[in-house]
Amino acid sequence: QVQVVESGGGLVQPGGSLTLSCVASGRVLSIADMSWFRQAPGEQREVVASISREGRANYADFVKGRFTISRDNSKKTIVLQMNSLKLEDTAVYYCKVQASISFFRTDDYWGQGTQVTVSS
Repeated sequence: QVQVVESGGGLVQPGGSLTLSCVASGRVLSIADMSWFRQAPGEQREVVASISREGRANYADFVKGRFTISRDNSKKTIVLQMNSLKLEDTAVYYCKVQASISFFRTDDYWGQGTQVTVSS
C-alpha cells in the first residue's frame, strides 16, 4: 500500500503565494514521476506540473514562470511553490505518485487533494 498526503492549501489573495507539499509513504520500492494536478468545480482534472526521479520538471503553460516543482527523493516528497496566484488558480490540487510496490508493476497513487482558493 502506498499513501499519498497533500498539505499546504488555503485561502490567498490574488498575487499571493502558497506552498503545497506531498509525501508518499508505505511499502514503496521505487517512485518514478510525481505530479500535481488540479480540478476546479465543473472542470476536468488537469496536470499542473510533474517531476521525474532525476529532477526533470515539466509545467503546464498556464503556470510557467509562476509555479515551481521540486523533489526530495530521500523523503519521497514534492513541493509546489505557487507565486503570483490568480483567481483562476482556484481548485482542489491533487498529488499523483507513480510508485512500484513490486518489481513487476508500477501504479498511480493519488492523494485526497488540498483546496486552494484565490480570492480578494
